[in-house]
Amino acid sequence: MTRILTLTNHKGGVGKSTSATNIALGLTRVLRKMGAPNNRVLLVDTDSQGHATLVTTGRNDFGTEDSLYRVLMADRQQAPQVMADTIVQSHWDADLHVLPASPLLEGAERELMRVAGAPYRLAEPLSRIADHYAAVIIDTRPSFSLLTEMGLIAATDAIVPVEPRYLETVGLMSVIEKIADIRDGWRVPNLRISGVVVTKVDTRVRGHRYLLDQLKQHDILGRLFCGVIPANEAVSYAHSEHQSIFTYDPQASAGVAYLKLVGTLLHRVFKAGV
Repeated sequence: MTRILTLTNHKGGVGKSTSATNIALGLTRVLRKMGAPNNRVLLVDTDSQGHATLVTTGRNDFGTEDSLYRVLMADRQQAPQVMADTIVQSHWDADLHVLPASPLLEGAERELMRVAGAPYRLAEPLSRIADHYAAVIIDTRPSFSLLTEMGLIAATDAIVPVEPRYLETVGLMSVIEKIADIRDGWRVPNLRISGVVVTKVDTRVRGHRYLLDQLKQHDILGRLFCGVIPANEAVSYAHSEHQSIFTYDPQASAGVAYLKLVGTLLHRVFKAGV
């Protein structure tokens, strides 16, 4: 079964899209290096801001006919073929494919709010094409909206990026509980919370070191902890060039950390050796 990882947090600015895009590319590269029979990865952007779409395709002009909006509004019988036709190749790597977002997703949420079965409109077509990929990574908006619920209902694994700030860490348990509520409320028994990634860490800051220690020692969150991404200005520069951190600066500390995170996820989620 193809693992589908949804990155989510109701807070903005935690490096969610950065993590989604670089994990997706990192998986493609590591699987290729391992000689895996399939190293194609699909990145699904459910955030109407489309940051993941922009950096991986160089475009932010997707609309009614060539974005996730089209998939969500399609007849449910035709949605799998519509999804396959809508996916584009990333300019980062030929084996990284993207289901693009569009600002129209804001309207789609309102249109679908009272439609029966709306929360499954991503999961159903995705389940029909997922086996073409080694993995699927879903980026979500910074809220538990209908589109975020769709991303979690479609997932096998939830990954929570979080900044090392006091309120962020305190709020982690509420994020975990919300994901569990969606799993139980929408009857998605295969969805599991598989990791917490701490982003934008500066180990020179005593508060950051303290919060990392607190997280690692927490009875529940400590078991979910799976990686630390350092604060690194190369990430912002890579974004402005619409590049991955691996291409922009292969030696950047954030790039090294994301590759380590990919290795951890391969062991923890995919049960593969690196």
